[in-house]
Formats: sequence, structure tokens, C-alpha cells
Amino acid sequence: MGNDLIHYKVTGEVQGVNFRYYTQKEGNKLGLRGWVRNQRDSSVEGVAAGPADKIKEFRLFLQKGPSAATVEKLHLVSEKHDASEEEISKALGGGSKGYEVRR
Repeated sequence: MGNDLIHYKVTGEVQGVNFRYYTQKEGNKLGLRGWVRNQRDSSVEGVAAGPADKIKEFRLFLQKGPSAATVEKLHLVSEKHDASEEEISKALGGGSKGYEVRR
């Protein structure tokens, strides 16, 4: 079975509360590849790739966020099951080995 790939956007009180740091920590804990970054509209955007069960856990984390955050909504911009390595590499913008914060 291949990896799942999600592109997400989280809205609410998610900037200035270490959301990106905790998202990176959770992504790495789950063994995912991807990135997270702040957006100008005060949301947080990211991409995550990994086994379906780990992506499911990650989505649950994103819906709740760290304790200092108030997640209003998790919006899946796109979702792909059994994504190819080429699709994952394109979404990550190159070869990411872990989960990283981008600026």
C-alpha cells in the first residue's frame, strides 16, 4: 500500500501560538514528510505525506492543534490516496526527509 498525501489549511487562532512548531514535532513523531508555514491571511498551510494510518492521526492533531491554539477549521485543499513518489516530491517541492517549518 502506498502513501497518502494531503494539502491542508488550518484557520482560527493558529499563528503566534507555536502551531507550526508543534505541527512539525507531530509530523516527525509520526514519521511523515512535509512542511508547514504561516499564511498572510492568519491561517497555517501545509503538506503531509505518509502511511494512511499516520495521516489519519495527523489530521486528528490538526483538527485540535496544540493547547494554546484555537482551531476553527481544518480544510483539506487536496487529498490523494496511494500517491506516487513523483506526486509526493512535487507537492513537497523537492526531497524532504522529515517534517519542516517553512517561512
